[in-house]
Amino acid sequence: MIEDLRQQVNSTFDEEELPPPPPPRPARFLGMTPFQTFFIALLMFLITCLLSASCLLVTGRVVPPFLY
Repeated sequence: MIEDLRQQVNSTFDEEELPPPPPPRPARFLGMTPFQTFFIALLMFLITCLLSASCLLVTGRVVPPFLY
């Protein structure tokens, strides 16, 4: 009786074909392509540089040479 169950289970696994796994999706950050991510990072870097330079000018820590 147990042998019959084993044969039945083995035969059902042999007869059934499992569907192939889906292809892996490319890794994306927030759904953006690598070029879009680079562009956003570059813009954030430029904005940070501009804001920090303007902050230094406003506080008087840095004075441009043409303002002497």
